[in-house]
Amino acid sequence: MINVLFNNRIFKFLSGGGIAAAFNLLLISVMVELLGLNTPILRNVANAVSIELSLLLSFFIYRIWVWPGGSWNVRVVFSRQLPLYHISAGSAVITRIFLMFPILDWLGINYAINTLIGILVGASINYILSDSLVFKTKAEPSSELYCPEGLETALLQKSDLESSHPLKGYIPQGNIDRSLTLSILIPAHNEEGCIEQTIHSINQVLEQQTIDYEILVVNDNSQDCTEALLQNISAQNNKVRYINNHYPKGFGFAVRYGLENYRGDTVAIVMADGSDAPEDIVNYYYKLLEGYDCVFGSRFIWGGNVIGYPLHKLVLNRLANLFIQILFGLKFNDITNSFIAEKLLSEFLHLYLITLT
Repeated sequence: MINVLFNNRIFKFLSGGGIAAAFNLLLISVMVELLGLNTPILRNVANAVSIELSLLLSFFIYRIWVWPGGSWNVRVVFSRQLPLYHISAGSAVITRIFLMFPILDWLGINYAINTLIGILVGASINYILSDSLVFKTKAEPSSELYCPEGLETALLQKSDLESSHPLKGYIPQGNIDRSLTLSILIPAHNEEGCIEQTIHSINQVLEQQTIDYEILVVNDNSQDCTEALLQNISAQNNKVRYINNHYPKGFGFAVRYGLENYRGDTVAIVMADGSDAPEDIVNYYYKLLEGYDCVFGSRFIWGGNVIGYPLHKLVLNRLANLFIQILFGLKFNDITNSFIAEKLLSEFLHLYLITLT
């Protein structure tokens, strides 16, 4: 239990922040009391210097202990990571002073609780921005690297990219039983511009891999020609069928209805806009055949990437994931990722559905 705690990134982050805060207090005390910087102007100078040095200390603690790895290139560290870290820490402080404190004070919250909440919110913002922007190393561009809306599967390895195997990611070893039927669940709302191509791409890859499958599309109250296209596709391909969502309109309800109606032994939830690589569906399937109950990718791991993701959506995503990580003690950092494959409707998937609806 102690080893798990000390290996937890959030615990390391909070510990590193505590060390930096203690260093800040010690440094300003030394400068004011021992060096005699005890006039109003000199105290402000001492405060600014101690804050800056404690920020530098916390940066290197996080860089070495909390987010190890990545490039130590001088240009990257000093021209990108350090300025971004100052913005991250400054955003946390500004949010506490100009947003959290006034709101909680207006609500009549006790000042001690106000301060505690402000510290927690500030730490959360700093953690999210540090994890997503500051210490995240961008993958080198490659024509082989598939980058849909932020998803770089956790199974993706450099050695696999160098392989002649047609799939990106995990390559199964030995003889693997492929008798399990894979259901592809696609929630679709007004997807007339891409649903045909998405289904065609998935169908093509799964046929090449000789996997027994079905594609189930849940038409989520589409107002365009999505349903007409699905009627035509399902009439031509008996492995494709669609149903109309009878729950209220919404992504989570569409997924839930699909999970109640798929017929396969395993199920993978895939986006209708083609942002999930069909090759990764196969990688997921092989992992399930190995005995794993659930497989999902992460957009926020080393080598991952987020493309065209609105900043407010990114912040909400990181806050929600951080809350779930702390609440349930999970080590996964992208729990709300929609691209997921399951054998059975486990407790993890129940949790996933709750976050959607």
